Amino acid sequence: MGKGIKTRVAEKGIKAIDKAAVASERMKEAYIRTKDKAEHGMYAEEGSPGEYASDRFSAGVDNVAHEAVHQFDKQGRKGVQTTKENISKVKEKIQKRKAAAEQPKKQAARQAGQSTTRWSGRQAADTVSEPAKAVRQERGAIKTLDRGKKGIKTVDRGRKTIKQASSTAKGTIKTTSKSIKTAEKTAKASIKTSQQAAKAAQRTAQATARAARAAIHAARAAAIATAHAIKAAAKATAAAVKAIIAATKALIAAIAAGGWIVVLIIVVICLIGMIIGSCFGIFFSGEDSGTGQTMQTAVQEINTDYQENLDEIKASHSYDVLEMTGSRAVWKEVLAVYAVKTTTDPDNAQEVATMDDEKLELLKDIFWQMNEISSSTSTQTETVIETSDDGNGNIVETETTVTQTYLYITVSHKTAEEMAGQFGFNEDQREQMAELLADENNSLWSQVLYGITGGDGEIVTVALSQVGNVGGEPYWSWYGFGSRVEWCACFVSWCANECGYIEAGVIPKFAACASQGVPWFQERGLWQDNSYEPRPGDIIFFDWNDGGQDGQSDHVGIVEKVENGRVYTVEGNSGDSVRQNSYPIGYYEIYGYGTPAY
Repeated sequence: MGKGIKTRVAEKGIKAIDKAAVASERMKEAYIRTKDKAEHGMYAEEGSPGEYASDRFSAGVDNVAHEAVHQFDKQGRKGVQTTKENISKVKEKIQKRKAAAEQPKKQAARQAGQSTTRWSGRQAADTVSEPAKAVRQERGAIKTLDRGKKGIKTVDRGRKTIKQASSTAKGTIKTTSKSIKTAEKTAKASIKTSQQAAKAAQRTAQATARAARAAIHAARAAAIATAHAIKAAAKATAAAVKAIIAATKALIAAIAAGGWIVVLIIVVICLIGMIIGSCFGIFFSGEDSGTGQTMQTAVQEINTDYQENLDEIKASHSYDVLEMTGSRAVWKEVLAVYAVKTTTDPDNAQEVATMDDEKLELLKDIFWQMNEISSSTSTQTETVIETSDDGNGNIVETETTVTQTYLYITVSHKTAEEMAGQFGFNEDQREQMAELLADENNSLWSQVLYGITGGDGEIVTVALSQVGNVGGEPYWSWYGFGSRVEWCACFVSWCANECGYIEAGVIPKFAACASQGVPWFQERGLWQDNSYEPRPGDIIFFDWNDGGQDGQSDHVGIVEKVENGRVYTVEGNSGDSVRQNSYPIGYYEIYGYGTPAY
């Protein structure tokens, strides 16, 4: 019974050692898997912020792990081998002990016939000696088992070594993980800082972009306003200017994707500079540049000089009959010649967008080269028939001979083409002049010369362009008369025809005020009395007080403007010339107004 227990104890020890060896192998494999996972985790994300730390620690982990496994394997194998050898020895001794235990029984059976006393003494001796042997054998087995236990302890120490290696590896992995996490946190912090910096930069860029867009908006609005002004000022100007504008638009369209507003502003400024510096700068001369002079004031001053010349001629002669003929040069032709000559003068070229004393003298010189006033007188003896009442109610005609002095005033002018020949204009200068005089620029000339814009002012522009003409020959001959007649109505009709108003039925063609002009407007409901405040372009009719007013119109003109309670007019046949006059609103000699439906 005792022997079986010892055998089972030894077998259990062997099994425990085997299990320890298996556990050791499993722990080794588990550690290797853990290490592989750690390595895989460290290298899972290529190029991550912890890659550098992982690489540094990976070599250390490998060295520690491999060394621990190697030592554990070496010690474990050695312990297991020693234990197995000891167990084998124990098994052999147990087998010998069993065999030795069986031998007494066999000897007892063979010696059954011997005497009881002898057998009993021997048996007692054997009985006494056998337990001692068994005890010694059991002690050897126990020692062997103790050595097995020591082997198991060695295995346990190996296990502890494994645990320590595992713990070291885990600690190393934890340290590596912490380093990786620290690196990741640092990288995240850097990324976050970079993102915040990027967002701040983006917000700054957005604010800058908004400010830029606002500036662009303002610049664009200014550019558009400037472009509109240029378009209004350069509408239908020279072909050269049109070509420049067209090229500018094409350029803007080509670069609209990036920074176009800056280019537009530059181009507009350059365009304005080019226009102002050229002969077309004349269309900008209606504004005061700070000298107190404009083209309008210059023209008015020259018109006054012209009228004073006529009045001086009249005052310097004693005459009975005044006959005036001819016409003055049209102002737009005078200005066209002035603009081309001044801006292309090879010796002293100047811009014509502004007016000053020097340029005024240049303009006057050109005006008087284009206009010439001549006068002459003659004395004629004529037979005239005079009528008288003989006192008895009879009309008596008496033929008498009288001597009369005639004063002849003739105004002659040169055309722009004639001046181009006189000044020796080349082909380019002639082309510039022709572009300035194109009919499509008439509205620009009206604005420059008279400050007039709008459709109703067109007839006023035409009338003002004729101021200074004397004798009325262009008007009454146009109407169809072969010799001079009172030509105030002929003048109004001529101006209306120049605007196309007669053909359009806006104003009638008339030569008599009372019988033709007034009735036409009254019949169409286009009539106002003298209390009416007229508008530019209205037709003003007069009933002169010379010899007493008779309720019939005997003179007509064109309303230029109304300012400060006065009506300003342009009248033909006023002192046998085209003149500007003014009257108070409601003036008693104003008969009434025709109000064309422009």
